[in-house]
Amino acid sequence: MSVIVPALIVLATVVAMEGVAWASHKYVMHGFGWAWHRDHHEPHDRMLEKNDRFALVGAGLSIAMFALGSPLVMGEGAWWPGTWIGLGVLVYGVIYTLVHDGLVHQRYFKWVPKRGYARRLVQAHKLHHATVGKEGGVSFGFVFARDPARLKTELKRQREAGLATLRDSAGR
Repeated sequence: MSVIVPALIVLATVVAMEGVAWASHKYVMHGFGWAWHRDHHEPHDRMLEKNDRFALVGAGLSIAMFALGSPLVMGEGAWWPGTWIGLGVLVYGVIYTLVHDGLVHQRYFKWVPKRGYARRLVQAHKLHHATVGKEGGVSFGFVFARDPARLKTELKRQREAGLATLRDSAGR
């Protein structure tokens, strides 16, 4: 088999995972999974958060896809795309860890971007954290960020409609 097809599967999976991450962030983490996600939105000095459990869910998905694609695990019933989908999920997890936890929340390194897409990502996610509680909010993706000016407009609309409570200038 050509290397092109597996590479396209990996790439398509990485792109699709941003959609999966957006939906799970908006509807699971800010829904029934709030008990795990809440501490991510609150100040703390712990190295780990309950929210980090979601990374284990992603790792489980990746491992399951690797297993589905493995003849060692599945025998003749192995589904060859599973390996490449599992690799795409893994690559997205690495990107998420470096971009979201590393760059945006500075858990692993300190760098505040002054311009470009990295700055836009940081601004968009700071706007995500501008709300109090799980209701309302903007910017649920982790790698693709909308224009911060549009996100501010959306937050203002949510606040005026009573759909979101914004943090005050002290971050409360």
